[in-house]
Amino acid sequence: MHDESNPADAWGLDTRAIRAGHRRTGEQEHGEPIFPTSSFVYESAAEAARKFGGKEPGNIYSRFTNPTVRTFEQRLAALEGGERCVATSSGMSAILATALALLSAGDEIVASRSLFGTTVSLFDKYLSKLGITTRYVELSNLEAWEAAVTPATRLMFAETPSNPLSEVVDIAALAEIARRHEAWLAIDNCFLTPALQQPLALGADLVIHSATKYLDGQGRAVGGAVVGPDTLLEEMYGVVRTCGPCLSPFNAWIFTKGLETLGLRMQAHCANARQLAEWLEAHPAVERVHYSGLASHPQHALAARQQRDFGAVLGVEVKGGREGAWSVIDATRLLSITGNLGDVKSTITHPGTTTHGRLSDDQKAAAGIREGLIRVAVGLEDLADIQADLSRGLDALVR
Repeated sequence: MHDESNPADAWGLDTRAIRAGHRRTGEQEHGEPIFPTSSFVYESAAEAARKFGGKEPGNIYSRFTNPTVRTFEQRLAALEGGERCVATSSGMSAILATALALLSAGDEIVASRSLFGTTVSLFDKYLSKLGITTRYVELSNLEAWEAAVTPATRLMFAETPSNPLSEVVDIAALAEIARRHEAWLAIDNCFLTPALQQPLALGADLVIHSATKYLDGQGRAVGGAVVGPDTLLEEMYGVVRTCGPCLSPFNAWIFTKGLETLGLRMQAHCANARQLAEWLEAHPAVERVHYSGLASHPQHALAARQQRDFGAVLGVEVKGGREGAWSVIDATRLLSITGNLGDVKSTITHPGTTTHGRLSDDQKAAAGIREGLIRVAVGLEDLADIQADLSRGLDALVR
């Protein structure tokens, strides 16, 4: 049987994205198969007992053992440089599985203020019910991270770059703080993917993904994943097995195929985003562009050091507050008005009333989510067409 589940160390990133994790069946298929089955059969009662008892590897039930899901997990682990990956039903369930696996009542999380709004809701509304407290700090301020840690801190959690302001933290320095205080560091790598950033190589303990975004790349499916050392991932696997936030085989197959073009897509996304950011920065209706690929970004040098490129999500502050932002959004005809991102289709949204709408006014202010802020996730359309679509609303603001 042809086995690509353990790629050679010499393989490059793009080769791993195409070949890692594929075990061909007896049919000798070229592409990865889908196994849309709920359960698996055995040759004998003794074989079933061995597999259910963990004495023999093999498939048991697709909630926690499915060959298609396993292919995606092994491929993503290979890309991130992790020992193991556990796939989940969404990016949020990946974060939840991490918390349930690692934390207990009385434990504390130290997290960046610059988080996806739903992540903040999970920490504050639901984990707090379990006796888990979260302290928030400015993402890039290492002294603030250090000061927020207490003996009860077990997990440090950050998105870098942040959503939607493209803030960046020094992952290696943050990992050193975590190690010194015997806490785990988890990095949400959704915006960059392993094609552009590998947090584990910089010292993070865990990498979390919403596979819904760039890992798929075409807005077709919802899923998530956690990557890291086997000792920690065994606990996440236990949560998925017991609580059931598992990834479906069909969605796993979509993500596996999406990974095959990840490197090429991210290059093209970044090229479009960099040029669009420069164009927007010069537009008279734009007050500020938040994008770490711009020389004006306060952490541009850090981003250039720890990332291969700068991603494709822009925070754009326009004149006129919410009215101005909404008018620019409503004037678009090409860009999709949606809260999702990571798609070949460019998307646009108003974070203050959508992705971060459930935050309080004080939380929005602390996270820099202002009324005139628009988030543009730059897709792969012709750049001139994206510019023309945004020009319609932006030009109207300065007439």
